[in-house]
Amino acid sequence: MKKKLIAGNWKMNGATATNAALLQQLLAGVGQPACDIAVCVPAPYLAEVGALVKGSAIAVGAQDVSAHDAGAYTGEVSASMLRDLAVRYAIVGHSERRQYHGETDGVVASKAQKALAAGITPIVCVGETLQEREAGLTEEVVKRQLAAVIHTNGHCISEIVVAYEPVWAIGTGKTASPEQAQQVHAVLRAQLRAATEHSDRVQILYGGSMNAANAAQLLGQADIDGGLVGGASLKAPDFLAIIAAAA
Repeated sequence: MKKKLIAGNWKMNGATATNAALLQQLLAGVGQPACDIAVCVPAPYLAEVGALVKGSAIAVGAQDVSAHDAGAYTGEVSASMLRDLAVRYAIVGHSERRQYHGETDGVVASKAQKALAAGITPIVCVGETLQEREAGLTEEVVKRQLAAVIHTNGHCISEIVVAYEPVWAIGTGKTASPEQAQQVHAVLRAQLRAATEHSDRVQILYGGSMNAANAAQLLGQADIDGGLVGGASLKAPDFLAIIAAAA
């Protein structure tokens, strides 16, 4: 049985002193975890955090990666640069990137491809808005978003991580019920099963306001293989409680 993955997304938060304090608490509390653990941190702190967690059970992830290999793309960070810093994961297609930076399904698929080529596991985010959910379009939206990544990455698709993040539940305090989340995860699982005979390798995470109070119920669902955790990942006791719930 594959391990669950608990990945923290710090978003645009952090400072040298507070990063060190948070990671010290996490390292002291994780022990020998039964799940995979990652912290996806802002680009300026990748090297610092990498040094602090080196040799531990905590892997480092980036929050984005460029769709380009190199060149005149000011402000972009390439997959090869992330690989130089021993980055293990890269979030691609987060709803905030789609919403605020206009990232299309095609761009997200290209970013996943660049990450895979560099030996980095992309955490591919899919999810619907409240308007789309209320219109009954949830399955159509998430399947379209994942299909673009499958089409671009072919047989490598078994090497990705998928994160279902209902946009209406990100940073709002609202959470999909365990049953709602499981229903969408089952749809994604079936889509992956149709795309690769190694679909059982793919971890599908839930990414909509998972916290210490609801983690156990969410992680108890058949097709929920972990969490992409936002605000709770910035509080060591809460993040450790979620890690414990993934055992």
